[in-house]
Amino acid sequence: MNASSRNIQEINFNTDAATRDNILITSVDKVLNWTRKSSVWPMTFGLACCAIEMMATGASNYDIDRFGSGPFRATPRQADLMIVAGTVSLKMAPRVKLLFEQMPEPKYVIAMGACTVSGGPYIKFGYHVLKGVDRLIPVDVYLPGCPPRPEALLEALFRIQEKMKYERIMDRQREGLRPALYVD
Repeated sequence: MNASSRNIQEINFNTDAATRDNILITSVDKVLNWTRKSSVWPMTFGLACCAIEMMATGASNYDIDRFGSGPFRATPRQADLMIVAGTVSLKMAPRVKLLFEQMPEPKYVIAMGACTVSGGPYIKFGYHVLKGVDRLIPVDVYLPGCPPRPEALLEALFRIQEKMKYERIMDRQREGLRPALYVD
């Protein structure tokens, strides 16, 4: 029997009973992932009407804070989640990419709204609109709708937190586009 498969009762800590009852054995990955998923800092990046629903999610009626997502940050250097909410025009695309690159690793992206996911109503004749933000930056969760409800944004946040929960420290190098989740 190796040390990792032993039960907590089998390990001799040479301590008194009160101290032994307060010992927690876990991995570094689990502790770090728990802290990260319990303190997600999203960056405000509202480009169109989806931003209204994003702001409503942060208001008292839905209270995104109670789910471990802190206040919306105004700078990418303090955020680990970018919520792209609205139409990304071709003029705005370089700024979106620049803000994404300024975020510290590990970083996550939610594409919120039909315009962000695929170009929305501008997909056929909108020469000025990017046909999906995933052509520019890697997206972790797609959130369709015009605009999506605050409950849907909360569900997308839960999906990001679930993804954070199972990450490993050694696997955090971002390599190109990763498989994404799709929230209905």
